[in-house]
Amino acid sequence: MHTIDEYLGMVECRIKELRYPASPKGLYEPIKYTLDGGGKRLRPVLTLAVCEAMGADPANALNQAMGVEMFHNFTLLHDDVMDHADMRRGRPTVHRRWDERTAILSGDAMLTMASVLVGENCPTDKYRKVNELFSRTSMEVYEGQQYDMDFEERADVTVEEYMEMIRLKTSVLLGCACGMGAIMGDADETCALAMYAYGEKLGLAFQLQDDYLDTYGDPIIFGKEIGGDILNDKKTWLLITALSEDESGVLMREIKTPSEPSDKIDAVRGVYDRLNLPARCHELIDRYVREAIAELEKASLPPAARDFFVALAENSRTRTH
Repeated sequence: MHTIDEYLGMVECRIKELRYPASPKGLYEPIKYTLDGGGKRLRPVLTLAVCEAMGADPANALNQAMGVEMFHNFTLLHDDVMDHADMRRGRPTVHRRWDERTAILSGDAMLTMASVLVGENCPTDKYRKVNELFSRTSMEVYEGQQYDMDFEERADVTVEEYMEMIRLKTSVLLGCACGMGAIMGDADETCALAMYAYGEKLGLAFQLQDDYLDTYGDPIIFGKEIGGDILNDKKTWLLITALSEDESGVLMREIKTPSEPSDKIDAVRGVYDRLNLPARCHELIDRYVREAIAELEKASLPPAARDFFVALAENSRTRTH
Protein backbone atom coordinates (compact mmCIF):
# COMPACT_ATOMS: atom_id res chain seq x y z
CA MET A 1 0.00 0.00 0.00
CA HIS A 2 1.10 3.55 -0.73
CA THR A 3 0.83 6.27 1.90
CA ILE A 4 -1.92 8.88 1.90
CA ASP A 5 0.61 11.49 0.77
CA GLU A 6 1.62 9.30 -2.14
CA TYR A 7 -1.99 8.84 -3.21
CA LEU A 8 -2.48 12.59 -2.88
CA GLY A 9 0.52 13.11 -5.11
CA MET A 10 -1.04 10.91 -7.79
CA VAL A 11 -4.28 12.88 -7.60
CA GLU A 12 -2.59 16.28 -7.73
CA CYS A 13 -0.50 15.21 -10.72
CA ARG A 14 -3.64 14.09 -12.55
CA ILE A 15 -5.35 17.40 -11.75
CA LYS A 16 -2.38 19.29 -13.20
CA GLU A 17 -2.61 17.16 -16.34
CA LEU A 18 -6.20 18.23 -17.00
CA ARG A 19 -6.41 20.39 -20.10
CA TYR A 20 -9.19 22.90 -20.64
CA PRO A 21 -10.23 24.55 -23.91
CA ALA A 22 -8.80 28.04 -24.35
CA SER A 23 -12.27 29.52 -24.54
CA PRO A 24 -14.68 30.46 -23.24
CA LYS A 25 -12.53 31.40 -20.25
CA GLY A 26 -15.61 32.33 -18.26
CA LEU A 27 -16.63 28.66 -18.24
CA TYR A 28 -13.31 26.95 -17.59
CA GLU A 29 -11.42 29.35 -15.30
CA PRO A 30 -13.84 28.78 -12.39
CA ILE A 31 -13.40 25.02 -12.79
CA LYS A 32 -9.62 25.28 -12.62
CA TYR A 33 -9.96 27.73 -9.71
CA THR A 34 -12.11 25.23 -7.85
CA LEU A 35 -9.84 22.23 -8.38
CA ASP A 36 -6.73 24.26 -7.59
CA GLY A 37 -8.30 25.20 -4.26
CA GLY A 38 -7.17 21.96 -2.69
CA GLY A 39 -9.29 20.14 -0.16
CA LYS A 40 -8.82 16.83 1.59
CA ARG A 41 -9.10 14.81 -1.66
CA LEU A 42 -10.47 12.02 0.52
CA ARG A 43 -12.68 10.53 -2.19
CA PRO A 44 -10.02 10.00 -4.86
CA VAL A 45 -7.59 8.73 -2.21
CA LEU A 46 -10.17 6.13 -1.20
CA THR A 47 -10.65 5.05 -4.82
CA LEU A 48 -6.93 4.58 -5.39
CA ALA A 49 -6.31 2.91 -2.03
CA VAL A 50 -9.19 0.43 -2.41
CA CYS A 51 -8.02 -0.46 -5.91
CA GLU A 52 -4.53 -1.19 -4.60
CA ALA A 53 -5.93 -3.09 -1.61
CA MET A 54 -7.52 -5.47 -4.14
CA GLY A 55 -4.05 -6.23 -5.46
CA ALA A 56 -4.22 -3.98 -8.55
CA ASP A 57 -2.21 -0.99 -9.69
CA PRO A 58 -3.92 2.14 -8.26
CA ALA A 59 -3.26 3.89 -11.58
CA ASN A 60 -5.96 1.61 -13.01
CA ALA A 61 -8.53 3.66 -11.09
CA LEU A 62 -7.04 7.13 -11.53
CA ASN A 63 -9.66 8.37 -14.02
CA GLN A 64 -12.48 7.08 -11.85
CA ALA A 65 -10.90 8.75 -8.83
CA MET A 66 -10.75 12.03 -10.74
CA GLY A 67 -14.35 11.63 -11.87
CA VAL A 68 -15.53 11.25 -8.29
CA GLU A 69 -13.47 14.27 -7.20
CA MET A 70 -14.79 16.36 -10.10
CA PHE A 71 -18.35 15.41 -9.19
CA HIS A 72 -17.75 16.29 -5.54
CA ASN A 73 -16.48 19.73 -6.50
CA PHE A 74 -19.42 20.26 -8.85
CA THR A 75 -21.75 19.73 -5.89
CA LEU A 76 -19.78 22.26 -3.84
CA LEU A 77 -20.18 24.97 -6.48
CA HIS A 78 -23.95 24.54 -6.48
CA ASP A 79 -24.17 24.07 -2.69
CA ASP A 80 -22.33 27.35 -2.13
CA VAL A 81 -24.85 29.16 -4.33
CA MET A 82 -27.81 27.58 -2.51
CA ASP A 83 -26.28 28.23 0.92
CA HIS A 84 -25.11 31.78 0.05
CA ALA A 85 -21.64 30.80 1.28
CA ASP A 86 -18.88 33.38 0.93
CA MET A 87 -15.79 31.25 1.62
CA ARG A 88 -14.63 27.80 0.63
CA ARG A 89 -11.20 26.39 1.56
CA GLY A 90 -10.05 29.80 2.72
CA ARG A 91 -10.90 31.54 -0.57
CA PRO A 92 -13.96 33.31 -2.01
CA THR A 93 -16.50 30.89 -3.42
CA VAL A 94 -16.96 30.86 -7.19
CA HIS A 95 -20.25 32.73 -7.07
CA ARG A 96 -18.58 35.48 -5.00
CA ARG A 97 -15.45 35.74 -7.14
CA TRP A 98 -17.50 35.64 -10.35
CA ASP A 99 -21.30 35.45 -10.01
CA GLU A 100 -24.10 32.97 -9.45
CA ARG A 101 -24.74 32.32 -13.13
CA THR A 102 -21.08 31.45 -13.63
CA ALA A 103 -21.06 29.09 -10.65
CA ILE A 104 -24.14 27.27 -11.92
CA LEU A 105 -22.89 26.93 -15.50
CA SER A 106 -19.33 25.93 -14.55
CA GLY A 107 -20.81 23.43 -12.12
CA ASP A 108 -22.90 21.97 -14.93
CA ALA A 109 -19.74 21.60 -17.02
CA MET A 110 -17.98 19.87 -14.13
CA LEU A 111 -20.80 17.34 -13.89
CA THR A 112 -20.37 16.44 -17.56
CA MET A 113 -16.59 16.29 -17.20
CA ALA A 114 -17.01 13.98 -14.18
CA SER A 115 -19.20 11.63 -16.22
CA VAL A 116 -16.60 11.52 -18.99
CA LEU A 117 -13.72 10.87 -16.59
CA VAL A 118 -15.52 8.02 -14.83
CA GLY A 119 -15.80 6.12 -18.09
CA GLU A 120 -12.49 7.18 -19.66
CA ASN A 121 -10.25 4.23 -20.57
CA CYS A 122 -12.47 1.97 -18.48
CA PRO A 123 -12.24 -1.67 -19.60
CA THR A 124 -15.38 -2.93 -21.30
CA ASP A 125 -16.07 -5.55 -18.63
CA LYS A 126 -16.13 -2.87 -15.91
CA TYR A 127 -17.76 0.02 -17.78
CA ARG A 128 -21.36 -0.88 -17.02
CA LYS A 129 -20.78 -1.41 -13.29
CA VAL A 130 -18.83 1.84 -13.00
CA ASN A 131 -21.51 3.88 -14.75
CA GLU A 132 -24.37 2.26 -12.86
CA LEU A 133 -22.68 3.04 -9.56
CA PHE A 134 -21.92 6.62 -10.60
CA SER A 135 -25.46 7.26 -11.87
CA ARG A 136 -27.12 5.78 -8.80
CA THR A 137 -24.86 7.75 -6.49
CA SER A 138 -25.49 10.99 -8.36
CA MET A 139 -29.25 10.65 -7.97
CA GLU A 140 -28.89 9.82 -4.28
CA VAL A 141 -26.77 12.93 -3.74
CA TYR A 142 -29.46 15.06 -5.40
CA GLU A 143 -32.11 13.43 -3.22
CA GLY A 144 -30.07 14.23 -0.14
CA GLN A 145 -29.73 17.85 -1.21
CA GLN A 146 -33.50 18.10 -1.70
CA TYR A 147 -34.13 16.71 1.78
CA ASP A 148 -31.65 19.24 3.14
CA MET A 149 -33.60 22.02 1.43
CA ASP A 150 -36.93 20.62 2.65
CA PHE A 151 -35.63 20.62 6.21
CA GLU A 152 -35.15 24.39 6.05
CA GLU A 153 -38.92 24.79 6.20
CA ARG A 154 -39.51 22.28 8.99
CA ALA A 155 -39.11 22.55 12.75
CA ASP A 156 -39.89 18.88 13.39
CA VAL A 157 -36.95 17.17 11.66
CA THR A 158 -35.86 14.11 13.59
CA VAL A 159 -32.33 12.86 14.13
CA GLU A 160 -33.23 9.75 12.12
CA GLU A 161 -34.34 11.88 9.16
CA TYR A 162 -31.19 13.94 9.41
CA MET A 163 -28.92 10.90 9.42
CA GLU A 164 -30.65 9.56 6.30
CA MET A 165 -30.26 12.95 4.63
CA ILE A 166 -26.51 13.10 5.24
CA ARG A 167 -26.17 9.47 4.20
CA LEU A 168 -27.59 10.45 0.82
CA LYS A 169 -26.03 13.88 0.46
CA THR A 170 -22.53 13.01 1.71
CA SER A 171 -21.90 9.40 2.65
CA VAL A 172 -22.93 7.61 -0.53
CA LEU A 173 -20.26 9.49 -2.48
CA LEU A 174 -17.57 8.12 -0.17
CA GLY A 175 -19.15 4.71 -0.62
CA CYS A 176 -19.06 5.28 -4.38
CA ALA A 177 -15.37 6.23 -4.21
CA CYS A 178 -14.60 2.95 -2.45
CA GLY A 179 -16.88 1.03 -4.80
CA MET A 180 -15.12 2.47 -7.84
CA GLY A 181 -11.79 1.32 -6.50
CA ALA A 182 -13.17 -2.14 -5.79
CA ILE A 183 -14.58 -2.49 -9.32
CA MET A 184 -11.36 -1.30 -10.95
CA GLY A 185 -9.38 -3.65 -8.70
CA ASP A 186 -11.47 -6.70 -9.69
CA ALA A 187 -12.88 -7.26 -6.20
CA ASP A 188 -15.46 -9.95 -5.65
CA GLU A 189 -18.98 -8.85 -4.74
CA THR A 190 -18.66 -9.50 -0.99
CA CYS A 191 -15.49 -7.43 -0.78
CA ALA A 192 -16.90 -4.65 -2.96
CA LEU A 193 -20.03 -4.35 -0.82
CA ALA A 194 -17.97 -4.30 2.37
CA MET A 195 -15.72 -1.52 1.10
CA TYR A 196 -18.74 0.47 -0.09
CA ALA A 197 -20.24 0.13 3.40
CA TYR A 198 -16.92 1.19 4.94
CA GLY A 199 -16.98 4.39 2.87
CA GLU A 200 -20.63 5.05 3.72
CA LYS A 201 -20.06 4.72 7.49
CA LEU A 202 -16.90 6.81 7.23
CA GLY A 203 -18.95 9.47 5.43
CA LEU A 204 -21.42 9.67 8.32
CA ALA A 205 -18.55 10.21 10.76
CA PHE A 206 -17.02 12.86 8.51
CA GLN A 207 -20.26 14.81 8.11
CA LEU A 208 -20.92 14.82 11.84
CA GLN A 209 -17.38 16.09 12.38
CA ASP A 210 -18.04 18.81 9.79
CA ASP A 211 -21.16 19.82 11.73
CA TYR A 212 -19.07 20.01 14.89
CA LEU A 213 -16.27 21.99 13.24
CA ASP A 214 -18.69 24.50 11.72
CA THR A 215 -19.61 25.47 15.28
CA TYR A 216 -16.46 24.74 17.26
CA GLY A 217 -13.60 24.72 14.74
CA ASP A 218 -10.81 27.19 14.07
CA PRO A 219 -11.84 29.26 11.01
CA ILE A 220 -8.24 29.53 9.77
CA ILE A 221 -7.72 25.76 9.88
CA PHE A 222 -11.29 24.85 8.85
CA GLY A 223 -11.09 27.12 5.81
CA LYS A 224 -14.37 28.98 6.21
CA GLU A 225 -16.22 31.13 8.70
CA ILE A 226 -17.36 29.43 11.88
CA GLY A 227 -21.01 29.56 12.88
CA GLY A 228 -22.56 29.59 9.42
CA ASP A 229 -24.86 26.70 10.27
CA ILE A 230 -26.08 28.54 13.36
CA LEU A 231 -26.69 31.81 11.51
CA ASN A 232 -28.63 29.99 8.78
CA ASP A 233 -30.60 27.83 11.27
CA LYS A 234 -29.29 24.86 9.30
CA LYS A 235 -30.64 21.55 10.51
CA THR A 236 -27.62 19.70 11.84
CA TRP A 237 -27.40 16.96 14.45
CA LEU A 238 -26.49 19.65 16.98
CA LEU A 239 -29.48 21.89 16.24
CA ILE A 240 -32.02 19.08 15.87
CA THR A 241 -30.96 17.49 19.15
CA ALA A 242 -30.95 20.85 20.93
CA LEU A 243 -34.42 21.73 19.64
CA SER A 244 -35.80 18.56 21.20
CA GLU A 245 -34.09 19.08 24.55
CA ASP A 246 -33.68 22.82 25.22
CA GLU A 247 -36.14 24.03 27.85
CA SER A 248 -34.65 27.50 28.28
CA GLY A 249 -36.35 29.01 25.24
CA VAL A 250 -33.06 30.52 24.09
CA LEU A 251 -32.83 28.42 20.97
CA MET A 252 -36.31 29.18 19.65
CA ARG A 253 -35.88 32.85 20.48
CA GLU A 254 -32.70 33.04 18.46
CA ILE A 255 -34.44 31.34 15.53
CA LYS A 256 -37.52 33.55 15.59
CA THR A 257 -35.89 36.88 16.55
CA PRO A 258 -32.15 36.44 16.09
CA SER A 259 -29.58 38.57 17.85
CA GLU A 260 -26.62 40.13 16.07
CA PRO A 261 -24.60 37.39 14.33
CA SER A 262 -21.81 37.04 16.88
CA ASP A 263 -24.27 37.17 19.77
CA LYS A 264 -26.49 34.54 18.16
CA ILE A 265 -23.54 32.20 17.65
CA ASP A 266 -22.51 32.62 21.29
CA ALA A 267 -26.06 32.10 22.56
CA VAL A 268 -26.73 28.96 20.51
CA ARG A 269 -23.32 27.55 21.28
CA GLY A 270 -24.08 28.14 24.96
CA VAL A 271 -27.20 25.98 24.64
CA TYR A 272 -25.18 23.24 22.95
CA ASP A 273 -22.60 23.39 25.74
CA ARG A 274 -25.23 23.15 28.49
CA LEU A 275 -26.68 20.06 26.84
CA ASN A 276 -23.18 18.53 26.52
CA LEU A 277 -23.71 18.19 22.77
CA PRO A 278 -20.04 18.44 21.71
CA ALA A 279 -19.15 15.31 23.71
CA ARG A 280 -22.32 13.52 22.65
CA CYS A 281 -21.65 14.34 18.98
CA HIS A 282 -18.20 12.80 19.27
CA GLU A 283 -19.69 9.69 20.87
CA LEU A 284 -21.82 9.30 17.74
CA ILE A 285 -18.80 9.91 15.52
CA ASP A 286 -16.93 7.20 17.43
CA ARG A 287 -19.84 4.82 16.82
CA TYR A 288 -19.72 5.27 13.05
CA VAL A 289 -15.94 4.95 13.03
CA ARG A 290 -16.29 1.61 14.83
CA GLU A 291 -18.95 0.49 12.36
CA ALA A 292 -16.74 1.47 9.43
CA ILE A 293 -13.84 -0.53 10.82
CA ALA A 294 -16.13 -3.51 11.41
CA GLU A 295 -16.98 -3.57 7.69
CA LEU A 296 -13.31 -4.15 6.90
CA GLU A 297 -13.49 -7.58 8.52
CA LYS A 298 -15.89 -8.68 5.76
CA ALA A 299 -13.49 -7.60 3.02
CA SER A 300 -10.68 -10.05 3.87
CA LEU A 301 -8.01 -7.42 3.25
CA PRO A 302 -4.26 -7.96 3.51
CA PRO A 303 -2.95 -6.73 6.89
CA ALA A 304 -1.27 -3.63 5.43
CA ALA A 305 -4.46 -2.61 3.64
CA ARG A 306 -6.60 -3.15 6.72
CA ASP A 307 -4.19 -1.08 8.82
CA PHE A 308 -4.38 1.72 6.24
CA PHE A 309 -8.16 1.93 6.31
CA VAL A 310 -8.35 1.56 10.09
CA ALA A 311 -5.92 4.47 10.52
CA LEU A 312 -7.89 6.57 8.05
CA ALA A 313 -11.10 5.96 10.00
CA GLU A 314 -9.45 6.61 13.35
CA ASN A 315 -8.01 9.90 12.12
CA SER A 316 -11.51 11.14 11.28
CA ARG A 317 -12.23 11.38 15.01
CA THR A 318 -9.76 14.21 15.60
CA ARG A 319 -9.43 16.00 12.27
CA THR A 320 -9.61 19.81 12.40
CA HIS A 321 -10.46 20.61 8.77
